[in-house]
Amino acid sequence: MLYCVQMDVRIPYDVDPSHVDTLKADEKARAQELQRAGKWVHLWRVAGRYANVSVFDVTDHDELHTILSSLPLFPFMDITVTPLAWHPSAIAQA
Repeated sequence: MLYCVQMDVRIPYDVDPSHVDTLKADEKARAQELQRAGKWVHLWRVAGRYANVSVFDVTDHDELHTILSSLPLFPFMDITVTPLAWHPSAIAQA
């Protein structure tokens, strides 16, 4: 199943900057691991915001929830999930 996921990151200003740096490095490593595994198939930065729009290819809602909640920055994210279906006018389907 494909999902469009928008993640807006909102880290409070009072969080220790060294802890934030560690979380960001861990987040990058986890995101790259999921991309290599074929689960996180697209990752796009939203210009001008600490946010991204991504496409995940997972088995079901539960797998997506498990993946999202495993992200190191998850406690600081507002996440919107939209299930996707193929459009009949699409020329190609990946």
